[in-house]
Parts: sequence; structure tokens; C-alpha cells
Amino acid sequence: MKDAEKINNNIKELIQYLEKFVTKERIEKINTVLESRTRHLTVVLEDIYQPHNASAVMRSCDVFGIQDVHVIENENEYTVNPDIVLGSTKWLNIIKYNEQPHNSKSCLLQLKKENYKIIAASPYKNNSLEELSIDNKTAIIFGTEMRGLSDIAYEMADDFVKIPMYGFTQSLNVSVSAAICLYQLTNRIRKSNIDWKLKPYEIEKTKLQWLKNSIKNSHMLIDEFFKNKS
Repeated sequence: MKDAEKINNNIKELIQYLEKFVTKERIEKINTVLESRTRHLTVVLEDIYQPHNASAVMRSCDVFGIQDVHVIENENEYTVNPDIVLGSTKWLNIIKYNEQPHNSKSCLLQLKKENYKIIAASPYKNNSLEELSIDNKTAIIFGTEMRGLSDIAYEMADDFVKIPMYGFTQSLNVSVSAAICLYQLTNRIRKSNIDWKLKPYEIEKTKLQWLKNSIKNSHMLIDEFFKNKS
């Protein structure tokens, strides 16, 4: 048996084993949510100043089925606000970029390598959510409340998008902006012919992680599983 096949079989067997320790209702919920998860769209948060706003974005990502959130930490470190996320971060993949003094470039380069089109959310551009092409994998980047997006983000963006505003105030809280964008764009991809769902191997990997998150001291059960296999 090839190593990849062996690892895949181990994951399947481990999932079946861990399912014995959660309720039928939780398994059904996990399976239902996985059917609606996507990596076709992803969110990038660039140096968000207020943690509660970033936490609100995390909650929206979970609600609208976004699996990955990329967090750029240049000057501001993101810490979860439990009163706002309401546990939603347990179900997301949060990828942080904080190894360099300025991490925006490394984050966006990585996303481009993964064939994402970088879309900068900006109130100063004319493209609307309805006009934005989402045929390709799309990463929407939102900037800090104080200064907006960095020059690097603007330079590396493949396109821009704005939310139409008709009042005297021409700005929205970043968490509100993200929620509006995600609501519209996820609705559009779900009504399209785009292959937006997680791949089978992504579903298995995510399901395993969610089962771990659902079981107290799951690492002890996993140790027992592999001990019995050996």
C-alpha cells in the first residue's frame, strides 16, 4: 500500500472511531456544514486594529461558509474575542502572517501561488459586488479601520470592489463591510455552475479536525486509537 493511501485510510478509520464519542446530531450538523463550506472564496484581514472587529469578521466567515481566513499582523496582533466569535473560530482555518516586519507581501504572494485573484475592498474604486468576476478563486482583502489598505495591498491587487453608499458617511465598519461582501458573493457562487465546494480530501481533513474540536481530551482518544492499531 502506498504511503498516501495508508495515511488516507488512517484518517477515514480515525474519523469513524471518533464519531463514536459525539452525538448523532453533532455528526449530522458537521456533515451538513461541510457541504456548504468553500475555499473558492477566502478573506484576508490586513493589520486590523480592533480585535472585536476582526472577531466579528471571523463569525461572518463561519456563517457564510468561508473555511480559510488569512490574518496579516504587521503592527497589530489579532487575539480572539470570545464574546463576539461565539466559538466560530473552532470551525475555521486561521492562517497568520507575522514573521516579518511587513507581512502583507508574503501573504498575497502565497495566495497568488495558490491561484487566488486578489480583490482589494476599497471605497475609492468603482467596481461593484455585482460586477466582480468570481469565476476564479478569489481572496478579498480588508484593511485596518484607521488607515485602510496598505500601498502593497493596492499594488498587488488584481482588482477592486466597493460597496455602494448613498449617505453623507462614505465608510463602513470593516466587519459590516465583510459581512455584506460575503453575503452577496457566497450567494452568487451557490447559484452558479462554479465548482466551489471542498474537495473530498479537504472534507475528510476538516471533518477530522472538527471532531477533535468537539471532543474533550480528544488527543487521548487518538493516542489510544493508534496504540491499538500498532
